Amino acid sequence: MDLTVVAYVAYLLISVALTVWVARTLSRNGRIFIASVLRGDEKLADAVNHLLVVGFYLVNLGFVALYLKAADAVENARGLFEALSVKLGVVLLVLGVMHLGNVWVLNKIRRRSLMEREQPPPVPPQGWTTTVPAGA
Repeated sequence: MDLTVVAYVAYLLISVALTVWVARTLSRNGRIFIASVLRGDEKLADAVNHLLVVGFYLVNLGFVALYLKAADAVENARGLFEALSVKLGVVLLVLGVMHLGNVWVLNKIRRRSLMEREQPPPVPPQGWTTTVPAGA
């Protein structure tokens, strides 16, 4: 069997396994964060969490598929490991960027939600005071 094909198979198996593991971990641990962002609405949090996981799978598995083709043929075991390390390193970086992007967006939503929760003052302002210049 050609070593390039071995590299393709190993890359696909490892990349898909990493994507599934990261998606499950983010889904399991991110659900609490999403519920907090959505003010404790559990059903909505579950729905949003599921949609985020589906989008995560689509983007990452699409990238893995597009990034499959090797530029050069793999000639020996050293080339196999080098090709795999570059490809898997890029996949891991993309997974990390996707994760950070999701956390950043959810944090922005959470901050906005926290600001909306702040209550207005109990008594509306009754007037304004004037400032007195210094030394007067």
